[in-house]
Amino acid sequence: MNLEEYFARTGYKGSTEKQDLETLTDIFQHHIRAVPFENLSIHCGEKITLELEHVYNKIVRRKRGGWCMENNQLLGWVLKGLGYDTSFLGAYVFNPHQNAYATLMTHLVVKVVIDGKAYVVDGGFGVSYQMWQPMELVSGKDQPQAPGVFRFTEKNGVWYLEKMRRKQYIPNQSFSNSDLLEKKECRKVYMFSLEPRTVEDFRFQCTYLQTSPDSLFTKKSICTLQTTDGFRALIGWTLTETTYNYKENMDLVEFVTLEDEEVEKTLKEKFNITLERKLVPINVKGSYTI
Repeated sequence: MNLEEYFARTGYKGSTEKQDLETLTDIFQHHIRAVPFENLSIHCGEKITLELEHVYNKIVRRKRGGWCMENNQLLGWVLKGLGYDTSFLGAYVFNPHQNAYATLMTHLVVKVVIDGKAYVVDGGFGVSYQMWQPMELVSGKDQPQAPGVFRFTEKNGVWYLEKMRRKQYIPNQSFSNSDLLEKKECRKVYMFSLEPRTVEDFRFQCTYLQTSPDSLFTKKSICTLQTTDGFRALIGWTLTETTYNYKENMDLVEFVTLEDEEVEKTLKEKFNITLERKLVPINVKGSYTI
C-alpha cells in the first residue's frame, strides 16, 4: 500500500507538499471521477469487508469502486498519509420514500481540519448528492457547487445536510415518472454529529447492509461515477447520464434500458470496471433517487 500507486489509480499528478484546501479539493475530485460509488460485490457473490488492505487492493489494484465505508476509509488514509488532520464521522441517511432518517448509522464521512477550519469530505455518496468539493462545516450557509447548492444546518449538536437541485430535462419521456427521479427541488441527504468514529463502529452495518432483505443495497445493484460535467449511474439495467447546467438552471437527464448482455460491456466502457464474477443485476422499486 503506497500513495504513489493510489495517485496512479486516480490520475492525480499535482503537489502533495501542501496540506491546503486547494490540494485537498484537487485530490478529492480526482478520486470521485476515477473511483465509482458501487455495491456490485453484493450482486456478484463477493463479500465486502472493511479491512483497509482489502479496500486498497479492491479499489487501487483491481480498479473497482466501493460504498462509503470503503471509499471514505481509503480517502481518510490517503489524507492522513499526506499530513492532513483527519477523523471519521458517522451519518444517518435520509430515506425519501419513508420521509425519515435511518435509525442505523450507515454512512461514514471524513472530517478534515485546515488552519482551524473544519470541512466534510465525502467521496462515498454517488449520483447527484455527491459533493464535488469539501464542504465547510458551517451552519446555514449556501455552498454552491456544480451538482447544485449544498447546505449544512446545525440544531442542538446535530448537523443536517441538504441539497437544492436545478430543474431537469428528460428527453426520453417514458422515464419522466421513473421512481429513480427525485421530484423535490430541495432534498435532505443525511444527519450526523461531530462525535469521532472509527471503522469498528461500522462493522455491524457493513454486514447488515449486504445481507438484510430490508437493505437498499440488496434491492438494487448500483454503480455511479462522477464526470467532468455531471455523473453517470447504472442501477439494475437502467443507465442514466446527467449533464449539470446544460442550459440555464437546467440539468439534462438521459435514460436508457440495457439488455442483459449489455451490462458488463457498459460497466467497462462507462465506469472502467471489469468484474471477476458474474453480476446479477437487480432493481426493486423505491428507496433510491438520483
